[in-house]
Amino acid sequence: MAQPPQIHKGIIKQVLSGDSVVIRGQPKGGPPPERILGLSGIVAPRLARKPQGTAEQQTSGMTDEPYAFESREFVRRLLIGKQVTFTVEYKVATSGREYGTVWVKQGDENVNVKEQVIMEGLAVQRSGVKPSDEQMKLNELEEFAKASGKGKWSSDSPDKHVRQVLWSLEKSAAEQFAARNQGKEIDGVIEFVRDAGTMRVELLPSHQYITLMLAGIKTPAFKQEAGEPFAEEAKFFVESRLLQRDIKVLVEGFSNQNIVGSILHPAGSITEVLLREGFARCVDWSMAFVSRDREKLRAAEKAAKDAQRRLWRGYVAPTVAITTSEREFTGKVVEVINADAVVIKKADGDTKKFHLSSLRPPRKEKDEETDVSPRGSGRMLYDVPYMFEARELLRKKLIGKKVNVVVDYVKPAENTFPERTCATVSIGGINVAEALISKGFASAVRHRQDDEHRSSKYDDLLAAELRAKKNMRGIHAKNKDATVHRVADISGDHSKAKQFLPFLQRAGRSVAIVEFVASGSRLRLYIPKETCLITFLLAGISCPRVAQVGRGGHQTEGEPFGQDALTFTKEFCLQHEVEVEVDSMDKAGNFIGWLFIENRNLSVALVQAGLASVHFTADRSKYAKELYSNEDAAKAKKEKIWANYEETTVEEETISEDSERQCEYQDVVVTELSGPISFWAQKIATGPELEEFMEQLRVEFEANPPTAGAYKPKKGDICAAQFSDNRWYRAQVEKVSGGQVQILYIDFGNREDTKTINLAQLPAAYSKLPPQATQYRLAFVAEPQDEDWISETMASLNSDLLNREMKLNVEYKNGTEIYVTAIDPESQTDFGKSLVESGLLLAEKRRERRFTTLVEEYQAAQNKAKANRCNIWQYGDITADTAIEFGYKKSS
Repeated sequence: MAQPPQIHKGIIKQVLSGDSVVIRGQPKGGPPPERILGLSGIVAPRLARKPQGTAEQQTSGMTDEPYAFESREFVRRLLIGKQVTFTVEYKVATSGREYGTVWVKQGDENVNVKEQVIMEGLAVQRSGVKPSDEQMKLNELEEFAKASGKGKWSSDSPDKHVRQVLWSLEKSAAEQFAARNQGKEIDGVIEFVRDAGTMRVELLPSHQYITLMLAGIKTPAFKQEAGEPFAEEAKFFVESRLLQRDIKVLVEGFSNQNIVGSILHPAGSITEVLLREGFARCVDWSMAFVSRDREKLRAAEKAAKDAQRRLWRGYVAPTVAITTSEREFTGKVVEVINADAVVIKKADGDTKKFHLSSLRPPRKEKDEETDVSPRGSGRMLYDVPYMFEARELLRKKLIGKKVNVVVDYVKPAENTFPERTCATVSIGGINVAEALISKGFASAVRHRQDDEHRSSKYDDLLAAELRAKKNMRGIHAKNKDATVHRVADISGDHSKAKQFLPFLQRAGRSVAIVEFVASGSRLRLYIPKETCLITFLLAGISCPRVAQVGRGGHQTEGEPFGQDALTFTKEFCLQHEVEVEVDSMDKAGNFIGWLFIENRNLSVALVQAGLASVHFTADRSKYAKELYSNEDAAKAKKEKIWANYEETTVEEETISEDSERQCEYQDVVVTELSGPISFWAQKIATGPELEEFMEQLRVEFEANPPTAGAYKPKKGDICAAQFSDNRWYRAQVEKVSGGQVQILYIDFGNREDTKTINLAQLPAAYSKLPPQATQYRLAFVAEPQDEDWISETMASLNSDLLNREMKLNVEYKNGTEIYVTAIDPESQTDFGKSLVESGLLLAEKRRERRFTTLVEEYQAAQNKAKANRCNIWQYGDITADTAIEFGYKKSS
């Protein structure tokens, strides 16, 4: 008696047709064994095969038999991935093919698969099979299918049940297919798994076959000799979950003749699972195609790294020397540097420069002739295509705004580049680096695959760059040079500045962008309307100087609060759009005027903050009253530069406009000239007292000679200084730079640069006498603008005023500045009026009633100079509207 067939168990890996399946066992330390089993006693319609070989060979089997696909699909949906029991009834010796019966559990009973296929009319009995009880049952089921008109026994035309298969796509057609269907979800069945990251998919209902590469990852590959580590395991991992499963394909791009996309399955993302299990790693170029959940893929890879799974065995995460509080914070952007860095002010007031992570700003190719790159030329912002547009995007979006900062990595110093802190900066949830790249104003850095020093949003940057390339935006456009900005840099160029001056003056308020702040009152502006760069000096104020590094690294010391003024102006307007009113220009080609932001005057703001004093030139401006009132308020509060301010020893003027002019002349001797209309003088009455004082100081130092170099001067100190005549005089230290020092002799008014070894500590007894020299300015006059005539005026002052006795009358004061008329005691000539009549000074109008007569006399003197064409009037009336062409400013 024959032994009953042995019953086996297995899992259906693949359904080849309606009567043939691939069964695998359970995995044990690797991919499990497989066997192909044909269903005995039945024949299903044959499926078409992919054409191979010659044209003649390709004609055979190129189309399905009717109902072949329905038959395969019925069995696939019934069995795929399920555990079955089966028997092997016989084996064909020539082919080694095994035939048997397969049962699958449905509910509480095991169902014979052969019977199910016959009953649906999707297979027929095999002819020539020995009659048996099983065959009789199959015959009954086949008759039932015929009577019911099921499957191939239906009344439909057989042609309706034959697939029109599209086996492959040429490269151009595949690229068009990807572009046409990008972002779409298409039903399909995975028919073949080449490796864990590449598979053949039949798309439904079109029956189009495509080769699909999983976007975002690289899996171990099979090579000719041997596969990479974990290649077999990774392939089995995918096959056991996806082979012949119903899925959706999300088309995301095209690369290397293959469609790039993602597999959508109800059980989850196979890409994410492969990464989490250590069967794959993220690939930057491919990650750019991923349109959904890129963060999940990176997180899955990180989980595998941390657990050291498979590909990441032995992986050690790089150490990060950044504290949690420093890693993420909010701050205000105070400066944008070109297109790849920003300066951010933190909550504690500290400012720091951050480079945008993984971002490369626009670059200009090296000049083909000179092979020289413009980097370092100082004009990259305007000369490099799209650099200005990139900077402007950041400036308009970020300057003065609060942003969120996530520090990604610190790039160590190398070659000539200093250490750089790189971060992802976002505002309102928008990553500014991504915004730049998506507009084609920058590109993403291509990091090495093992380089983990990259942006935390690196995949978003890659995707943005892919979109920009596709749309040919910015640096990816064909004509890059179209955006180079032709900017005239007229800073420090007197002749060019002179040409631009009339346009800027006539324009009234002009819109400008503050590109650089050199000090509290010195700025560099870009004027979009005139496409020019200018140096701009704030009118009406004097600001403390900042420390500067000159040629050869020599550093000059700054004045107190100079750095504070610089910081104030930077925060006030750096890289903001402002309005400027240009009044005039200086001899160096710098423009002088007023700067406003949101209608707030920067000159007034600096004075109000105690970071600047009012300059006498403000008297003629419409902002004089506002400036002086704010200066008085700052003095009263002792703000900044006024911290040690005491009321001047010269009594403040209390005479009203309606009062009579007071004439109380004092006899002085002029000791030093400090400008065309300013000088130092001593009261003659104090001369003998000063001589006696100096003699006592001489005797003191002869008796107790100071040790050379023992005294360390500081700015503002009152000390003793040895003059070239070897005598010692009192001096105030104005500037210290190394072994050099600039001093002011407070009893005479002259300045000198000397060495620190020529200074000594002043004995306490000699500091009680007030300074004997006072600085005065000539009243009712203004100096010429032309440099040559200023020299002529100084020459006249030097011959007619210096070291001469004069009678001075204080007419009015401007802050601590004292304005006087100077009378020659012998000729009783008004010295200022005589200079006006000689055409060396201009008459200044004042509206006080008490000065009416005197102002008229000065005006008459000026009219006389005009009529005689004296000196500055030799070419005509310089106060007329056309006078600006000769380099003069119209007198007020």
